Amino acid sequence: MDVLSNLAQGFATALTPINLFYALAGAFIGTIVGVLPGIGPLGSMAILLSFTLNLDATTAMIFFAGIYYGSMYGGSTTSILLNIPGEAASVVTCIDGYKMAQKGRAGAALTVAAVGSFVAGTLSIFGLIFAARALADAALKFGPPEFFAIGLVGLVLLVRLSGGSLLKNIIMVLLGLALGTVGSDHLTGLERFTFGVSELGQGVEFLPVAMGLFGIAEVMLTAVEKEGVYELIKVRLRELLPTLEEWRRSIGPMIRGSILGFFIGLLPGPSPVISTFVSYITERRLSKHPEEFGEGAIEGVAGPEAANNAAVGGAYVPLMALGVPFTPAMAVVVGALMLHGITPGPTMMQERPELFWGVVASMYIGNFMLLVLNLPLVGLFVNILKIPKYLLLPLIVLLCLVGVYSVNSSYVDLFVLGFFGIVGFFLRGKGFEPAPMVLALVIGPMMETALRQSLMSSHGNIAEMVFRPIAGSLYLAAALAIIISLVVRRIKAKASQQNMSV
Repeated sequence: MDVLSNLAQGFATALTPINLFYALAGAFIGTIVGVLPGIGPLGSMAILLSFTLNLDATTAMIFFAGIYYGSMYGGSTTSILLNIPGEAASVVTCIDGYKMAQKGRAGAALTVAAVGSFVAGTLSIFGLIFAARALADAALKFGPPEFFAIGLVGLVLLVRLSGGSLLKNIIMVLLGLALGTVGSDHLTGLERFTFGVSELGQGVEFLPVAMGLFGIAEVMLTAVEKEGVYELIKVRLRELLPTLEEWRRSIGPMIRGSILGFFIGLLPGPSPVISTFVSYITERRLSKHPEEFGEGAIEGVAGPEAANNAAVGGAYVPLMALGVPFTPAMAVVVGALMLHGITPGPTMMQERPELFWGVVASMYIGNFMLLVLNLPLVGLFVNILKIPKYLLLPLIVLLCLVGVYSVNSSYVDLFVLGFFGIVGFFLRGKGFEPAPMVLALVIGPMMETALRQSLMSSHGNIAEMVFRPIAGSLYLAAALAIIISLVVRRIKAKASQQNMSV
C-alpha cells in the first residue's frame, strides 16, 4: 500500500498543468532530437540545462525524462523510413526496420516500435520503483568507503564497456578526474590549479564543459559533413496497424527486450546502445527463422526498440538510489539537480518524495504521450530533416552561448565552452569519446571527498577501507569484470588465429 499511495502522490504531482506541459514539451523536443542525426539526448539536455534554472526541480526532472524517452523513440522513425539512425541506440533498428519499409510494412514497424517503447517504459518504471527503493534502503548503510568503491567500480566498468580503444577511454577518464580537481579544495578551502584566474576558484563548471563537448562539437562535426538528400517512404494512417501475425511475433521480443534493457541500464556506459545489440542477437538466436533477420523481421524492430527504452528506466536506478550517474545523460541530470541545490542519493526518496514519485509518474505519462502523438505526426517529424544547416546550426550555437552565460554571467564560462567545443571536435576526429570524461568530471569530486573522509576516519589505514564487506565485494566485482573481459578477448583472439591458419 505504501508504494501505491506514493505512486498516487506522484501522479498528483505529474498531472499538474505545469508538469504536464513540460512532460509534453520534453517528449516533443526529445522526438525532434532523436530525428536529427548527431545531436542526441545528451547534447540537447546539456544545451537546455541552464533554461531549467527558473523551474521547480521536479518540473526540470520531468522535462529531462521526457527528452530522454522521446529521443529513444524519435531515432526509430528515421531508422525505419530513411535508414538513418538519428540516435546511436537506433542503429540496430535500421537493419530490419528499413527492410520492412521497403516491403510496404513501414506503418507496422513504426507502430510496433511505439508500442514496444511504451511496454518497455511501463515495465522499467515498475523496475525503477522497486529496485531504487531496495537499493536506497541498502545504501543507507553505506559510508564514505562504500561510495568511493561505487565510483571507482563505475569508472572501471565504464572504461571496459564503452567500446572503442581501452587506452583512449582510460585517458579520457583521467582527464575528467584531473578537471574535477580544479578549484577550491572541498575540505581545506585552498585553491588548486586555478593559475591565477579567480573565476576558476569555483572549479571547472560541468555545464560549459558538457555543452562544449556535446553541443558546440556536434555543431562543428555536422557543419563539415555533406548534407544528405533523403528519400522518404511515406506512410498512410490506415497502414499503421500491424497484422495479427506481426503482433504475435512481437510480444515476446518486447517483453524480453524490456527485461534485458532494464538490467543492462543498471551498468555504467552507453546502456541504451548496448541493450539494442544484445536484444537483437538474443532474438536472432531464439527465432525459428533466423534467416529472416536482416530481411525485414518484425522481431528485429520490437526487441531492440523495447530494450533501448527500458535501459533509460534502468539508468535512473543508480542515480536516484545512490546519487551516482552511470551514463553521460544521467550526469547532466545530476548537474541539473545540483543547480537546484539537491544532492541525489539514498535519502532523496525520504527528503524529496514528490520529486522521485513525480518523475516516476511522469515517465508513464510521457510514454503514453509519445504513443498517442507521435504516430500521427510521423510526417511532421521526418520533414524536420529538411531544415538547412545554415539555419539550424547557428540557432544551436546561440542557445549554448545564452544558456552558459545566463547561469553565472561569467566570461570564463564562455571561454570554457568554446575551448571544450574545439577539444570535443578534435577528440572525435581522433577516435576519442568524450562521454567518459564527462562522467569522470561529475563522479571525480564525489570520489575525492569520499576517499579523504575514509582515510581520515581510518587514520590512513587503507586496508580498513578496502576490506569492509560491501566495499570489498564491489572491488571484487570490478576485478572479476576485468578478468572475464580479458579472458573473453584472449579466447576470441585465439579463435580468429585458428580460423586464419585453417
